[in-house]
Amino acid sequence: MPSIAPRELLGLWKGRGIPAEHPFDGVLENLGWFGKRFTPNMRADALLFRSREHRLTAIDPKWIPIRLALRFHSVGRTRVARDLFSCLQRRLRARGPVASLKTAVFGGAESAAMVYDMQSIVDHFRRIDEVRVMGAMTISGDPRIYFFELERVDEP
Repeated sequence: MPSIAPRELLGLWKGRGIPAEHPFDGVLENLGWFGKRFTPNMRADALLFRSREHRLTAIDPKWIPIRLALRFHSVGRTRVARDLFSCLQRRLRARGPVASLKTAVFGGAESAAMVYDMQSIVDHFRRIDEVRVMGAMTISGDPRIYFFELERVDEP
């Protein structure tokens, strides 16, 4: 897939997971994941969720025990997890952007990447078309890749 420059990602994006037998397949959607938002200063709201009031809430991923989430991923697809996460959103809210947009090499090509501030996670992006990009989330120390698609829902 063609590379994309970080500046081309500015704006609000609606996400959806792409099943690829990753432990997180279906988990984000079950929890109400909306997508991502990228700002002109090359910062990002990495995890946007719909709240009960249908507003977008940016969650700070530093509160997510990623190794535990990988181990007990099936719990993340349950109604109990969805209800609990909905109740906890206010406490997990980010105080500002929690990741940075950069250029990085992935799969032999240089393209935009989002590096999380407080987690060892990098999302690598490639262009699908003018309004969609493919994402590949990598977690340091875990060879599996979580794939997702983002579709632009506003203009930067």
